[in-house]
This record gives sequence, C-alpha cells and structure tokens, in this order.
Amino acid sequence: MLTRSEVLAVRQASVSLSGHPILKDIDFALNAGEFCGLIGANGSGKTTLLRTVLGFVMPTSGSVTMEAGGRASIGYVPQKFILDPYMPMRARDLVALGLDGNRLGVPLPSRGRRRKVDEMLEAVEATPFADQRIGSLSGGQQQRVLIAHALIRRPRLLLLDEPLANLDIRSVAGIVALLRRVSRELQTTVLLSAHDMNPLLSVMDRIVYLAHGRAATGAIDAVVRTEVLSRLYGYHIDVVRVHGRVLVVAAEGEGDAQTAIQRDPVHVAQVP
Repeated sequence: MLTRSEVLAVRQASVSLSGHPILKDIDFALNAGEFCGLIGANGSGKTTLLRTVLGFVMPTSGSVTMEAGGRASIGYVPQKFILDPYMPMRARDLVALGLDGNRLGVPLPSRGRRRKVDEMLEAVEATPFADQRIGSLSGGQQQRVLIAHALIRRPRLLLLDEPLANLDIRSVAGIVALLRRVSRELQTTVLLSAHDMNPLLSVMDRIVYLAHGRAATGAIDAVVRTEVLSRLYGYHIDVVRVHGRVLVVAAEGEGDAQTAIQRDPVHVAQVP
C-alpha cells in the first residue's frame, strides 16, 4: 500500500534466479520528485533490483508496488544499449520512438508529435545535435538522447542502469545535473544505479546501498557510516571523507574485500 506521496514501494522483497538468492529483504519507498542513488559494486544485484521494479523479474517474497498507472508510467535507460555507428537514424528519430515505438505501423508525421520531440530535446539540451546521426554522437550526447527517449511520455518514475559508466568527468557532471533538474521540474522520481556514489553526493535525496544482496537505505548521512556499512558487508568497514569524496575502506583480509576491490577499485579501497 502506498502513501499519498509515494511513487514506488519495495517491501521486504527477495529475489532468486535459478535457485540462487540474489536479493534479500529489500525495503524502501520513493516519493514524487526524489532522486535516489542505487549504489553497489558490480554483481551486487543493482540490475536485478531494477528489473524487478520493471516487472521482468518476480520477487520470490515481498512486494513491489507502484502508484496508479503502474509500469506503464516508468521510463527506463538500460545499462547496455548498442547503437550501430552507421545506422541511418537521427537523434530526434530515436527520441520519437519513445512516443510510439510500441505501436505497429509507420507513425504519421504531425505538428503535435514534432513539438513533443523538440520540447524533450530542448529539455535535455540535445537540440544542437538533434539532426545528427545517433551513431556519430559522443557517449555523453547519446546518454542525453536516451534519457529524452525515456522521458518523452512523461513517466512518473525514471530508472537508469549505470548511465554514468564509460563517460568522462565533464559528461558525468552534465548528466547528473540534467537528471537533478528533470526530477525537480517534471516531478519525476529518479532511481539511478552506479558503483561510485561520489558524482551523486550533491543531488541524492536518498540512497539504497547494496552489498551481498542486502540493502541499507535512507538519507546519505544515515547510511554511509562505518557502523551501518560494517553490518551490511559483514566485516569492518571504514568510511573516509577526503576533499568532498567518500571512500569505503576495508581492512586487508576482511571477508571478501579483495573480490570487491577487484570489481570496483574506486568505490571500495583496501588498507593493510
């Protein structure tokens, strides 16, 4: 059951795939216009959680509840979206597919349809390259177009799976600022997965931190703490703040810290 302000509620949800437990008792809710970071190392279950919210994976226990409109009111930017560099499709054509890509037949051109596409391209600051071939755009430009594609039907909830991966620092900052503005202006709730929380520290209203299939959720200062993350990982973790950045540090030999470091050398550090 959702409260009046909630868009999504995940209640004690557990997920198993092929008999293997992936997520255990995940519990959080998101309000309209909130920006939430879904943080964890590679393999921690971030994509599985997003796929569960989308309805592609069913929880083995617990529930996932959305406001009226359900999954039809979700926009989604997947982790891997392979674009043929020679595909004869402009950026605006890809955005337009968000309007009618689920319908059969060729859409008829109309002023209203063109206006919606132009408005969304402008909203994500993609107008200057709207008529360029999508495969010729930079990684940051392609992400803006994919976000416009996901937003054009004005979803209440926007899910993004590692949208900052493989982008340079300038592009990361631009995409983060864009998503913060979108969440405020359109009152779209944003759930963004990432392995590094640092680019999101200034914009997150809430964090869902995953480790070993379990989650700690809440405000950043309440979750990113030594005692909370130590309980989550099952061994001692130090949270170190240096020059406005956060490092999660595990002592050598603690649990599977070395595996976490190999997966995610930025997010989890190790000290002797």
